[in-house]
Amino acid sequence: MFVPSDLDVLVPTRDRSGALAVTLSGLAAQTASGFRVVVSDQSPAAVSGDGLVTAAARILEHRGCPVTLVHHVPPRGMAEQRAFLLRHAERRLVLYLDDDVWLEPEAIEVLLAAIGRLRCGFVGFGLHGLSYRDDVRPHELTPYEEWTDGVRPERVRRGTAAWRRHTLHNASNLLHLDERTSPATHGGGAKPPWRPYKVAWIGGCVLYDRPRLVECGGFDFWTGVPPHHAGEDVVAQLRVMERYGGAGLLPSRAYHLELPTTVADRRAECYDYVIDAS
Repeated sequence: MFVPSDLDVLVPTRDRSGALAVTLSGLAAQTASGFRVVVSDQSPAAVSGDGLVTAAARILEHRGCPVTLVHHVPPRGMAEQRAFLLRHAERRLVLYLDDDVWLEPEAIEVLLAAIGRLRCGFVGFGLHGLSYRDDVRPHELTPYEEWTDGVRPERVRRGTAAWRRHTLHNASNLLHLDERTSPATHGGGAKPPWRPYKVAWIGGCVLYDRPRLVECGGFDFWTGVPPHHAGEDVVAQLRVMERYGGAGLLPSRAYHLELPTTVADRRAECYDYVIDAS
């Protein structure tokens, strides 16, 4: 069983002080307290000078969650940014949380309970894009499959059936999946607080067992990929999943703010440089 004091929340950010303030406010409103927050900031002007960010950080600290804001420049790509954050982690668990994600108040409590129960390499919430909540895509929901007898290691690669699970996290698909698959209550009891399902990867909100992530190489492959790249989280998760397994959780308690991406140049996929080259 894990508790909040076992957790470092790692937040990479760049040129998004307003979104970061929303993300930190979501963390400050968690039912769990005692976790630590580390923000690696690659903005030209440090976000520590933004009043909304510092206000949210003060609230977190008031609630027993220490906050460290590090101005980490110059930018050398997201893989290096995540590797930098991992080097600053001190606790058994690390939650990589993007700077444009708002969490429901029970999110961290659920993540801790799930990884404690499942004992796999990572668990996470795919992100709701609520502007798509009326856009139902049945064909993208077909790869859904729950873990019913424990999470096991999997080898997931391009072109496989498992790879096609990535469509589960498009648009508002997780919202529609939960509506479709949520178990009926019996005798007036509440439905389970979370259900694990099989993933290709998860973007934006992923809780790792830190020693296992480090054992699988973390994000140290950053030196072998171009500075402008994408998909660094995919590579890390595929490696961890192959040794220790990983799971998404329904219902998702994470919401995408749906801002334009800060990784505009996606021509260099880390998969091509790391997974295909191995």
